[in-house]
Formats: sequence, structure tokens, C-alpha cells
Amino acid sequence: MERADPRRAQLRRLKRYALAMLLAMLAGFVVSHLNGERGVWAWVGAFCEAATVGALADWFAVVALFRRPLNLPIPHTAIIPRNKARIADSLAVFVRDHFLEPEALLARLKVFDPATRLGQWLARPEQARMLAGMARGWALQALDLLDEAAVRRAIQGFVAEQLRQWNAAATAGDLLGLLTADDRHQRVLDEGLTRIAGWLDSETVRQRASALIVRYIRKEWPKLASTVDWVKPIDEIGDSLADRLARAGLDELQAVLSQPGHPLRQDYARWLGGYLQRLRQDPALAARVDALKQQAIDHPAVQDYVQGLWQRIHAQLRTDLSREDSALAAHLERNLGRLGAAIGRDPALREALNQHMLAGAEKLTTRLRSGVTAHIAQTVKGWDERKLVEQLELSVGRDLQYIRFNGTLVGGLIGLLLHALTGWLRF
Repeated sequence: MERADPRRAQLRRLKRYALAMLLAMLAGFVVSHLNGERGVWAWVGAFCEAATVGALADWFAVVALFRRPLNLPIPHTAIIPRNKARIADSLAVFVRDHFLEPEALLARLKVFDPATRLGQWLARPEQARMLAGMARGWALQALDLLDEAAVRRAIQGFVAEQLRQWNAAATAGDLLGLLTADDRHQRVLDEGLTRIAGWLDSETVRQRASALIVRYIRKEWPKLASTVDWVKPIDEIGDSLADRLARAGLDELQAVLSQPGHPLRQDYARWLGGYLQRLRQDPALAARVDALKQQAIDHPAVQDYVQGLWQRIHAQLRTDLSREDSALAAHLERNLGRLGAAIGRDPALREALNQHMLAGAEKLTTRLRSGVTAHIAQTVKGWDERKLVEQLELSVGRDLQYIRFNGTLVGGLIGLLLHALTGWLRF
């Protein structure tokens, strides 16, 4: 059930009071005439007559604002409903010129100093915590609104398209260019050779090499191996050969590592430089690299991984944001507090923020002025006239009834004054 508006009862009560005053003045006027308007009745008649005129005049004026008095087609009545369009335009212009005037708004914002107030607000831990909590709630709602299937398709399409547009050969060339800058490629070679040397110096590797040599000799030269076994066991010969090969390899690696101009280093540098040049300039090599890239993109494992990206991201975000001790919310809270403290102690930052806010407010106000003005005017013009009159009368009608009271009393006093003036002039 719709709740009754208390203003309506107040307005009806005041209207009855005003009507009662009018009827009282009419009754006084009639009684004074019936008594011949002599003596005190002359004063009563003068007061009541003028009060009646004042009451009727003010009643007419008040009613004429909202409707036609007695439904008579009197000109310049029903002022508000008949001039609704003009009132709407005037109200819209008033709001535009007094509330959306850029100069006035910017002057108020400058006095308000929004950057300082923002810094003070953010520096309070409870405010930063509240804002971070609100952001966590908004983020959870945003995750609920997202269509996971659509997002997965969009991510898959976006990633695949970006990979297809990626020039893999040029990127590889750039990476190799970074590798060869400042002889970094030589340091990479040194690291690789050092690891190979450690591998050759391993006893396990030597035993494998010896076993391989022995198997090869017994397979290729079985008779010779049997004959040699009478002189010296073939296994000892394999161990000796493996040891010598390892020492020879280590000596060669040591020479490469100790000599910056070693031929192996020069060959390596020429090969790497040539390959780098081909990556950048050889269309055939670039096409082969691109074909390998396309094969990798179309591989089912890559497609499955890309499709699962959003599901994993979504799950991680939801898990974190659902917790009261969310890491993302805590990080945001800390940074908001730091931002508030930084704003408070850095005048230059406050000045920059104020300038950005003022510039943004000016642009926003300029864009909104015409739109808000048109919106207000169209909204008021679209109101139902009866409803508009009813709401305005409920808002100001109570005060307008006091005008009727005052009109009755002031009219009566003026009647007394005129009666006294007439008597004085006759005297």
C-alpha cells in the first residue's frame, strides 16, 4: 500500500483555515450591513469588506498559478501547466549557468584542493582497506559476469593471431644480435666448452668411451682382437685409448679457452655472423622459420594450452579474491596507503594531481553542459501536467496558503485605514 504523503493533509488543513477566514470576513461584512454600518459596525464592515477582497484576490492569484479558477477561461491563469516548456528551458539554463559553468566550478575545486583531501583520505588505513575491499568485490562480480567460453575463444583467437603476425626470423635475428654484442657469444662458447671439458674429465664418460672402443674393435676385427688379447688384454687397450682421447680433447679445449684468436673461435664467430645475416636478409630461411612457427601454433598441445589460459587465470583470480586475506587486495591496500602518504608529503605531486583533476573537470563539464541542459529540459517537458502541478502544489502550496492568510489580514487593515482616512477627510 502506497504511503500517504503528510504534505497533502497539511495543505488541505491550511486551505480549510483560509476558506474559514474568508467565510468569516463575508459573515462580518453581512452582519455589519444588517446593523446599518453605524458606530463600531462601520469599522467592522470596512475591515471585513477589504479583508474579503484581499482574501479573494490572493485566492485567485494562488489558484491561477496551478489551474484555472472555477475552470473559467480567464487569460493568464494556469500559469505553471501552460508554461511548462518555458519553465523547463529556464530551469535547464539556470542549472547550466549556475552549476555547470566551468569557471565557477573550477574556482570551487581550486579552493577545495582535491589532491590534499584525497591524500588525507587514502593515508587513513581504514579508508585504504575499505577501498581495497570494494575493489575486491567489484572484481569478483566482474568475474561472474564474464562468459568463460567467449573469453576463452577470444584469448585463443587473439594469441593465435598475434603469433601468426609475429616475425619469428627477425626476432631470432635480434636475439642473436644481442648475443653477439660485446662478445657475449664468446662467453657463451666458453661456458659450453667448460661444460664439455668437465664432461670429458668424468671417469664415467671415460669408462663408456673405453667400452665403446672395445666393442667396436671386437666387432670389426675379431681375429685381431683375439690375437692381441694374448699379448695384452683388449680392455686395457680400450681404457688407454679412451684416456688418451679424453686428455687430447681436454688439451684442445684448454687451448681454445686460453687463446682469444683460436681458429675455432674465429670459425664460430663467422658462422654465427653469417647465420645472423641470413636470418635478417634471406627470404628462404625466414620462410622456413615461419613454417616452423606455424606448425608450432597449430600443434594441438599449443592450442590446448592457449585455451586453458583463461580457465587457469580465472581460477587463480577467484581463489585469491574470494579470501578475506586476498593477496591482490592487500597489495592494492598497501599501494593506496603509500599513494596517500606520497601525496601528503610531495607538494609537486599534489599540484600535478590538482591540475589533472581541474583539466579533467573542465573537459567533463564542457562536454556535459549541453547534454545535461537538454536532459533537464526534456525531462521536465515530459512530465505529466497534472502530476507536475500536484507535486509543485504539495511543495509550495503550504506557504502559498499563508499568503492568503496575510492577504486577508492586510486587506482588512487597509480597509480600516481607508475608512479612517475617509472619516478624517469628511471631518
